[in-house]
Amino acid sequence: VASGNQTMVTEFLFSMFLHPQRGGLSFFIPLLLIYGFILTGNLIMFIVIQLDMALHTPMYFFISVLSFLEICYTTTTIPKMLSCLISEQKSISVAGCLLQMYFFHSLGITEGCVLTAMAIDRYIAICNPLRYPTIMTPKLCIQLTVGSCFCGFLLVLPEIAWIATLPFCGSNQIHQIFCDFTPVLSLACTDTSLVVIVDAIHAVEIVASFLVIALSYIRIILVILGMHSTEGRHKAFSTCAAHLTVFLLFFGSVAVMYLRFSATYSVFWDTAIAVTFVILAPFFNPIIYSLRNKDMKEAIGRLFHYQKRAS
Repeated sequence: VASGNQTMVTEFLFSMFLHPQRGGLSFFIPLLLIYGFILTGNLIMFIVIQLDMALHTPMYFFISVLSFLEICYTTTTIPKMLSCLISEQKSISVAGCLLQMYFFHSLGITEGCVLTAMAIDRYIAICNPLRYPTIMTPKLCIQLTVGSCFCGFLLVLPEIAWIATLPFCGSNQIHQIFCDFTPVLSLACTDTSLVVIVDAIHAVEIVASFLVIALSYIRIILVILGMHSTEGRHKAFSTCAAHLTVFLLFFGSVAVMYLRFSATYSVFWDTAIAVTFVILAPFFNPIIYSLRNKDMKEAIGRLFHYQKRAS
């Protein structure tokens, strides 16, 4: 669309997909299989936790919420990546880009809040076990989940609304595998120095969640080390190790990507970091919480055994 002497951008092109090579299909097939595993694995976990009464505890409630969020989170980006890999259409409309950014970051922040709630849950369960049943009630679990959703979906709204008012002209190539704040803002043909304030807000969000989780687990580890029962120590460490792995994988890559301020990475490292928290973290979630979890494996076994008997 022409405006004066400038051509206003109506769609963005993903530069990472603009030069299809013969091996394009070799990226499409693994990504499709990974996406299928993410959907199937997290959906099985969600259904099993809802149906198995033995898993109706606060810890598994939050795991089921996390599984549902992972399905939504990956669906905001991976289907478009798959489309770009095999289709001639390598573009996304400005409105579509804004929607992708909004849901991607809203769900990401919500997931970070849920991981924080999970750390608090484990802290109370291990450090204050006698009061745990009266503190972590089903009502509180629902309130924490709803609060996480409100936090995620409201915090990003002002930023998206501001970006929607910016004019885009000149180059329309996004140097990333999905729409993200920094690559999109770099294409605006106006002053975007306000982004420093936005970066600071993101930094506070990430650091606050990180500190709550880190301090919770430091205290948890100290309590576990003081346990007299070897079996109790092993079980507590096993449970917390799963949470810590997911936490480090998710927050580690997010921190590297969004706590850099003026620092810049090469396109390769930008993409590699993005792949870590967009694809790899959701991929490992069902593996960490099911294959390495005795209760979850037994519940999955009971569900499939019941289905066989019913048929």
